[in-house]
Amino acid sequence: MTKLIITTSLFILIGGAAQTTFAQLPSDKDATAQTRHLYQNLLHLSTKGYLFGHQDDLAYGVGWRNRKPSDFPGRSDVKSVCGDYPALYGWDLSGIESDHEKDIDGIPFNDIRQYVEEAYQRGGVITFSWHEPSPMLPGKTAWDTTHGTITSILPGGPNHDLYVQWLDKVAQFLGSLKGPAGEAIPVLFRPYHELTGSWFWWGVRENSPEDVKAIWQFVYHYLTSVKGLHNLLWVYNTGGEPHTMAQFLERYPGDQYADVISMDTYQNGDPTKDNRFQLNLDTNLSVLDSLGRSSHKIEALAETGYVGIPYVQWWTGVLAPALNAHHIAYVLVWRNADPLTGGPPQHPHYFAPYPGQVSAPDFVRFYQMDNTFFEGDVAKLKLYDAH
Repeated sequence: MTKLIITTSLFILIGGAAQTTFAQLPSDKDATAQTRHLYQNLLHLSTKGYLFGHQDDLAYGVGWRNRKPSDFPGRSDVKSVCGDYPALYGWDLSGIESDHEKDIDGIPFNDIRQYVEEAYQRGGVITFSWHEPSPMLPGKTAWDTTHGTITSILPGGPNHDLYVQWLDKVAQFLGSLKGPAGEAIPVLFRPYHELTGSWFWWGVRENSPEDVKAIWQFVYHYLTSVKGLHNLLWVYNTGGEPHTMAQFLERYPGDQYADVISMDTYQNGDPTKDNRFQLNLDTNLSVLDSLGRSSHKIEALAETGYVGIPYVQWWTGVLAPALNAHHIAYVLVWRNADPLTGGPPQHPHYFAPYPGQVSAPDFVRFYQMDNTFFEGDVAKLKLYDAH
């Protein structure tokens, strides 16, 4: 009942004030109507709370995996715990560029398309990252750290033509995501994620700031102007390293090329003995708050989590207090995999609770908070409509 009251009041608020107060447009001035509305509604919603998201939520969980969507239709670890789906669904494009049938986590792309379309029809929001392999060294993954890879794919570089072919395949897939009336489904697109780290080929020690900006701007222009994708909101994403505005903006391509400013950071260590996760999160989200206010950008914690979630009160005792003082529009925790469903052997690799997991009761309390929004909440808010 509490969630219903809160979401109803928010719907009224969005329906009234947002029309005049939050009339900003996304970076792509030719964005589809649904994409514009999502951008404006997320901006406004962030003043009241944030969407909860989960990577690969519908495809597998702890102890189960859909070999095809009809295996466990509608199954979700999140829904099994709190009775509702996440509001935000994370997926990955890695493999589409290489004509693979499945993505990096073993999910067929045809199934991902079905999951995306089903979630969109229920009112959910979609985000895609791209753990793209190295275009410089055949057989190498996104985690290759050869220096100067971006230089090789910029116009005039030896791998530029190959990279354009990859972008064509990305564009074809993202353009194939359609709603019930044939409309393009809006996507929060997060390329070159964690670009201030140094574990991917697009990392900070591997490429100059100028090259990072140049490839972002090229890809933005190519996908929007050349390939005609106007259903993308562009997510600029750092790791947890930048602690100042100057550090955060060092590789930023410019306001005209981004819609969301975000960061990734994970809990490491015992939160009852080590508060560095919360302190770091507060510092970095404060940077996002300052930039978000000045540039009218959506703010987000695009990846986070605590592997295995061994602390029973992590959701309301650690994560929520760290977020409540800031204005993020969404937070996404990473995937739920175990050795049976594609996770590392003999190692828990889940970031959302499942029935019986020690933090599940606390997650229910997190779900019941007034400022956390799940799919049932955003379905009432109608984020793809004008208000």
